[in-house]
Amino acid sequence: MAVSFQVVGVVAFYMVAALVMVFVNKMVLNAAPNLTVLFMFFQSATTVLLLIATSFITTWVQIPTFDIAIARKLSPLIIVDSAGFVFNALCLRDVEAAFYQIARGMVLPLTILVVALNSGSRPSLAVVGCASVVTLGFFLGVSFPQDLPAKAVPTPMALFYGFLSSLSIALHAVLVKSSLPHVNGNSTMLSFWSNLGSAVLLGGLATLKGEVFEFYVMTGRSDWDWTTFAWGNLVTGVFGFLISVAGILSVKVTSPVTHMFSSAARSVLQVALGVKIFGDVFTTQRAASVLTILTGTLLYTYVKSREPTPTPARPAPQDIETGKAEGDKEAKA
Repeated sequence: MAVSFQVVGVVAFYMVAALVMVFVNKMVLNAAPNLTVLFMFFQSATTVLLLIATSFITTWVQIPTFDIAIARKLSPLIIVDSAGFVFNALCLRDVEAAFYQIARGMVLPLTILVVALNSGSRPSLAVVGCASVVTLGFFLGVSFPQDLPAKAVPTPMALFYGFLSSLSIALHAVLVKSSLPHVNGNSTMLSFWSNLGSAVLLGGLATLKGEVFEFYVMTGRSDWDWTTFAWGNLVTGVFGFLISVAGILSVKVTSPVTHMFSSAARSVLQVALGVKIFGDVFTTQRAASVLTILTGTLLYTYVKSREPTPTPARPAPQDIETGKAEGDKEAKA
C-alpha cells in the first residue's frame, strides 16, 4: 500500500509540475515573445543555482568540479539540449497550448528513426506500425480545415519549430547514452553539466540577438508588465528543477508503462486547460489527432514492454510535452 501511495504521489507531483511549466511558459511567451532565448537562459541558470543550493542540503545532488576535458566530451549533448530548449519555446510561443502536443507529435517516430540509424539495428514491424500510427495522427492534426479562425492556424514556421524540437529530443536519446559514462553514470551531474552549458550558450545567443539590450529597454517602458516575465522566470525555473527531482524519483517507484499512461492523462488535461485558460480552438479533427498520437504512443509502450530483452538500467523517461527531460534528461528509444 505504501508503494502505491508513492507511485500516485510521484505521478501526481510530476503531472502538476509539467502542466505548470507548459502554461506558465505560454503566459510568459505571450507577454514577451521577443525575449524567448533570454527566457530559456533564465530557466537554465535557475536550475543550476537550485542544484548548487540543494547540494549543500543533501548528498543526493553532487556538483562536479569543472573539467574542460569533460565539457568537451559533453558538448554535443549540451548543444542539442540548448537547441531543443529554443525550438521548444519557439514552437510553444507560436502555437496554441491545446495544439502544442500535435505540433511536436513526431517525437516518437523521429526517436525510433535516429536510434535505428545510430545503432544500425532495424526496428520490429510492430514498432514501425506504432510509429506509423503516431505519424498519421500528426498529419491529421496539421491538415487544417478551411473554417478555422486565423489565430488558431499555426504558421509553417511554427510547425518547423515543432519538428526541430522533436528532432532534438530524438538526438538527445542517442547522445545521453554516450554522455552518462563521462559523469560516472550520475544523472544529477549530467543535469548540472547540461543546464550549465545551456545557460552559457543561451546567454551568449541572447546577447548576440540583442535580447539582453531589448530587455533593458523594455524594463524602462511603463506599458510593459514586467512582473509576468519576472514571476514566470521564477516559477518555471523552480518547477523545471522539480521536474528533474520527479524524474529521478520516477525511476525508483514507477514503470515505463505507468509513466506513459500518466503522460497520456496529462496530455488530455493540457488540451482542456488550454481551451479553458487561453480560449484555444479545439476541433473534432484535432481531438482525433491527439487521440491517434496517444494511441500510437501507448501501443509502442505495450510493444516495448513485451520485448524479452532486458536493459541493464532503466533511464529516466523524456518528457515529450514540456521539452524538459526528467532527471538526467535521458530519453528512451
